[in-house]
Amino acid sequence: MATTSSNAGSAPSRRGGGWAAGATVFAGVLLLINGTLGILQGASAVSKDKIYIATARYVYQFDLTGWGWVQIALGAVAVVVGVGLLADQTWARWAGIVIAALSLVGQFLWLPYYPFWAIVVMAIDVFIIWGLTRPSMVRDH
Repeated sequence: MATTSSNAGSAPSRRGGGWAAGATVFAGVLLLINGTLGILQGASAVSKDKIYIATARYVYQFDLTGWGWVQIALGAVAVVVGVGLLADQTWARWAGIVIAALSLVGQFLWLPYYPFWAIVVMAIDVFIIWGLTRPSMVRDH
């Protein structure tokens, strides 16, 4: 005799719980990674590592150590916002968009110092913004 499950085709019992889903999780994880990388990138700049090239003529020239501290601060905020996204906090969605946009602009300014890496991080920022601006599914709260 064939038996059918009474749960077949039914939705999970816990809808709209405390954890984010889909593109928000994707953006949250990318924001955690991006923030951690930003902290490491900033620490490298503050310690005056030799991995960054010096440009003689650049319109947006600035002190590498000062910019390193900006990267560390932005990275730390990105990690906090990433955790907030994974915990499905409402404030974290808009904060994530703002942090990713600031990071995108910051990486554009960072292009002459480490071009390949700046482009990679800019792509991550675009994916974060994409994930956070997608229309979310309606959930029961």
